[in-house]
Amino acid sequence: MATAVPTDFTNQVVFTEETATFSPEVIEEMRSHLTKYPEERKRSALIPLLFVIQRERGYIDNPGVNFLADFLDLEVTDVWETATFYSMFNLRPVGRHHLQICKTLSCKIMGEPEITEHVCNRLGIHPGETTADGKFTVSLVECLGSCGTAPMMQNGFDYYEDLTVEKVDKILDSLK
Repeated sequence: MATAVPTDFTNQVVFTEETATFSPEVIEEMRSHLTKYPEERKRSALIPLLFVIQRERGYIDNPGVNFLADFLDLEVTDVWETATFYSMFNLRPVGRHHLQICKTLSCKIMGEPEITEHVCNRLGIHPGETTADGKFTVSLVECLGSCGTAPMMQNGFDYYEDLTVEKVDKILDSLK
């Protein structure tokens, strides 16, 4: 593998030759995903398998990507292309509660800047940071598909819509 030079976009990624290992149960789960696709289309399992890697390792890291590239007979760059495209894949460890705040036009017009400022002030961090106790990470992300109920944020697979400062306070209090 060639040595990569970090850029502003990839500076969160640590490139190594290491390949992750997984339990036989996880390998079997990965194989079960492959059975959903024709052999010549096994690349189609990439997204569900990235979710497995993220669940098992906590985030998408280079050893996990190396494993997946070998597992699917793909180039490492093929796996990174998908992992870096979607905001649902974390390229570094995140807190137990990963608050992803939509920053695109509808949310921005409807109050995202105030919501982001309030969340960050309450938690004492900036977007892209994790609290010292590891409980919260705040990220600004592209459209989460809830434009009609903007502003909104996501925590895990839960959507919080029509946000106000008061709603955010209730949400944060419930997550502690």
